[in-house]
Amino acid sequence: MNLKNQCKKELTERIIPFWNKLRDDENGGFYGFMDNELNVDKRADKGVILTSRILWFYSVAYQTLGEDYLLDNAKHAYEFLRDKCVDRRNGGVYWLMTFDGNVSDGMKHTYNQAFAIYALSSYYIAGGDKDALDLAFRLFDTVEEKCTDDIAYMEAFSAEWELIPNDALSENGLMADKTMNTVLHLIEAYTVLFEASGREKVRNRLMFLLGITKNKIFDSENNKLLVFFNRELNVIGDIHSYGHDIEASWLLDRACQALGDKELEAEWRMINLRIADNIYNIAYENGSLNNERENDKIDKKRIWWVQAETVVGFVNAYMQGGDKKYLEAAEEVMHWIETYQADSRENSEWWGEVDYNGKPMQTVDMVNPWKCPYHNGRMCMEVLNRTF
Repeated sequence: MNLKNQCKKELTERIIPFWNKLRDDENGGFYGFMDNELNVDKRADKGVILTSRILWFYSVAYQTLGEDYLLDNAKHAYEFLRDKCVDRRNGGVYWLMTFDGNVSDGMKHTYNQAFAIYALSSYYIAGGDKDALDLAFRLFDTVEEKCTDDIAYMEAFSAEWELIPNDALSENGLMADKTMNTVLHLIEAYTVLFEASGREKVRNRLMFLLGITKNKIFDSENNKLLVFFNRELNVIGDIHSYGHDIEASWLLDRACQALGDKELEAEWRMINLRIADNIYNIAYENGSLNNERENDKIDKKRIWWVQAETVVGFVNAYMQGGDKKYLEAAEEVMHWIETYQADSRENSEWWGEVDYNGKPMQTVDMVNPWKCPYHNGRMCMEVLNRTF
């Protein structure tokens, strides 16, 4: 079975059916938690990132497959996001809601605003709901007003937009004021918002973010992205996130393609091929991708989203550079996913983490505020929607 057929089967026979069953028709949105024994907690909090990613997933699944029920599921997620997750007094979306749509954690995070913009823009493209695009622009304007300083974007705020410690996106014992991760997903969000609207103010901010990435985040000497920064965008810590690098290598290409600037596309194509080749050489091992390096320690857990992004990133590298080793690597990682990462139990989805040899670690719940159909669903749809 070729890669496209594998991805279509994964999407239509495992991922979509799994998430369809998590629709909450009583309280809105989708259930927020399932443990690794496949028990759903219908009263668990619902992450706004999870809601946005589900909205994005069904919107693009509808564009890809054309089935009306997919758009209906997208609408269901949209209505919960619109009616329950938006702070109509202070602006922005909250971090975490109760199962029935009250505020559980009112934090405002730039990363979270980005995913809502991404989802709303995609939903507008899928179904033409102008109100969704208007809400995306209200969030865009809020981000540009509340989250920017004279250098880039601050990240973590209270419900009233007062700066707070960035615990949500800091790791490895560090406390980062700014992160590559948030910049990357602002680029992702603004790319689709620009595709949906063509507005010049979005183009300008997307160009600004690409400039930050090139001049501050991309380590040209080592062909990798730096991860954590202080407020002045000076790097802190010695971390290399292999999954974010391979994800960025195709998302940055996508941003340049949306902008329609051929010179910019050519410049970033070379950068992204350098990033992808570096990942191929240092992190691709045992038919799959290592997770990250911290100082001299390499984490070799196999994370669900890292494997999904590896397939897309290597397919993109093959399409951009023509070296068949990348396509062969993508096919090998897809074999790893089918063999080890995807849970073979009926009515399940993907294990969040498996060890180097493919044994499930059961350290990440099957569904939680971060574990969603965004990465693996997107992998399938990116492969299906590309010609290679």
